[in-house]
Amino acid sequence: MIRSVLNLFFPNACAGCNSFLLSDEKVICTSCRHEIPLTNHHKTKNNETFSKFYGRIDIEFASALFYFHKKGIVQEMIHKLKYKGHQEVGEAIGNWYAEELKSIKEINNVDYIIPVPLHKKRLKERGYNQVTTFGESLSKNMNIKYNDHILVRNIYSKTQTKKTFLGRSEVAESIFGVILDESYHNKHFLLIDDVITTGSTLEACSRELLKIPGSKVSIVCMAMTQ
Repeated sequence: MIRSVLNLFFPNACAGCNSFLLSDEKVICTSCRHEIPLTNHHKTKNNETFSKFYGRIDIEFASALFYFHKKGIVQEMIHKLKYKGHQEVGEAIGNWYAEELKSIKEINNVDYIIPVPLHKKRLKERGYNQVTTFGESLSKNMNIKYNDHILVRNIYSKTQTKKTFLGRSEVAESIFGVILDESYHNKHFLLIDDVITTGSTLEACSRELLKIPGSKVSIVCMAMTQ
């Protein structure tokens, strides 16, 4: 009753289309949920996301929940999450994807969920890592520890959206580091990010995690460009 009254004066807007949410809707309206382009990558091991890393890095599993299209619903949602402080979007996507991932045998032995890290300067500028709530939701729903300390970003760099693939790879190779603590030996890490494009950043992060003796890496993203 109280929520209905609050929504009357301060209506919540859908993160995808900006329409007012109904009392039984949260973050994403029912219409957008039906319109969002799903990849269904988690249903097949040799999917598009996994194929991006074939021959580049040895990973156990990779998938993305949505396809990312310019001016589409997913772009609007992730833009609000990344630049407008709408961290509830990451939580909603995490809750959604966790239900799909629980039954995936390739990741049922994951020990830690690891976010692609931001540099301290970038984190201070933005105030948060856009994949934190996504990772924490996966952690809560899948009962896997969330750890944002193992992987670190050593170098502050400008956005890579306008760089060539080669340029991105050269930059990515040098900016990440990993904590080589013995307690992390022989662990399976689930590396997460928001949108996968060329995969160079995730490849660089995976290479760092694989420096840990006996480690395995899997990758899960909110979306991938198509």
